[in-house]
Amino acid sequence: MQGARFRRVIVNRPNLRIPFPERFADRLRGITVSLVMRRGKYLVVSLSSGETLIMHLGMSGWFHVAAIGDRTREADAHDHVEFVMSSGQRVVFNDPRRFGFMDLALAGQADEYPSLKAMGPEPLSPEFTAASLAQACRGKKASIKVTLLDQKVVGGLGNIYASEALHHARLSPLRKASSIATITGKPKKEAAGLAASIKAVLANAIRRSETPYRAGRFRVYDRAGQRCLRTGCPGEIRQITQAARSTFYCATCQK
Repeated sequence: MQGARFRRVIVNRPNLRIPFPERFADRLRGITVSLVMRRGKYLVVSLSSGETLIMHLGMSGWFHVAAIGDRTREADAHDHVEFVMSSGQRVVFNDPRRFGFMDLALAGQADEYPSLKAMGPEPLSPEFTAASLAQACRGKKASIKVTLLDQKVVGGLGNIYASEALHHARLSPLRKASSIATITGKPKKEAAGLAASIKAVLANAIRRSETPYRAGRFRVYDRAGQRCLRTGCPGEIRQITQAARSTFYCATCQK
């Protein structure tokens, strides 16, 4: 999309998770994409109009990109938005569960968009450190797992990789977040271990390309009742619910 102009924008329903902005298609038609970036779980698309297209995939959203006229994929009932670009490509947004959304931030207001403004540092960035994690956990009464899903602590870390990182760091998801906070002004070793684990788990996931999706990818997620994969650990993976999300962990090696 970057560098291309929106020739047509086809919207097949009035809303996704939220309604589309007023005159959504008209405001995009004829406009050029200046830059495509990611911030946390959001795609942030800068436009030549000065506005910013903000998109979230939700749980099931994805984009199909193909040349205009390509018929290798049949149209689907869940194809909700179609961008026809001047580059000769069609970019189709498909979202069966409709938890994704698209919004437009007015010129100069993208930095003030609520979800982006409050977001913490990117997990793989130099700004996310043991110190920043420990500081963010100070005084938090919620569990460390629930706290990690608060995008104000670390931007873009989702439910699956929060569970995976906690297992990697040998930390129980039930521990209070404040238990890994600073002590005498310095981050505790648990904060350092967890920050390093978050980076390691995400970096490893980016390198992988197995199919099907879950094959050999996860150490704890979606493995309830199975043996813990940590060498020498006799534990079994348990599943609990925290803040309406599934958590998977080993009660034996995660303390």
